[in-house]
Amino acid sequence: MTIKVGDRMPEGKFKRMTEKGPRDLTTAELFNGKRVVLFSVPGAFTPTCDAKHLPGYLQQAEQLRAKGVDTIACMAVNDAFVMNAWGKASNVGDKVLMLADGNGDYARALGLELDAKGFGMGVRGQRFAIVVNDGMVTQLNVEEPGQFAVSAAEHVLRQL
Repeated sequence: MTIKVGDRMPEGKFKRMTEKGPRDLTTAELFNGKRVVLFSVPGAFTPTCDAKHLPGYLQQAEQLRAKGVDTIACMAVNDAFVMNAWGKASNVGDKVLMLADGNGDYARALGLELDAKGFGMGVRGQRFAIVVNDGMVTQLNVEEPGQFAVSAAEHVLRQL
């Protein structure tokens, strides 16, 4: 079943790189008591993700925070090492939290997995953006295949 507006975010965990190496970050730690924009990309360093999706959130980070967003998080079905390298290559700093959903467990829990086997990428997460307020979905923007519009930072900013 696919997540929808008004639903609570499912429990789960991500991996994120820390100074001590990869560490778990639970959804409770990410969402509880916070307003979060979680956006998902099919893969780190892939064309649209690298050229438009992540850069848009970096450019709009201050405006999103001014609208009450506590955390901006990027999720992909990649490992923590790849997400960390992508974050460094994109000069993310502390603007966007780079989260690895290495086995696609969280994408599946949301009902937003993507079969990219035809591209040699296995099962990934769809391109989407979710606004979460204290664990509750308040906005859900899932892209149609091959599209990039409703999950863009500018679109999310207009919704807040």
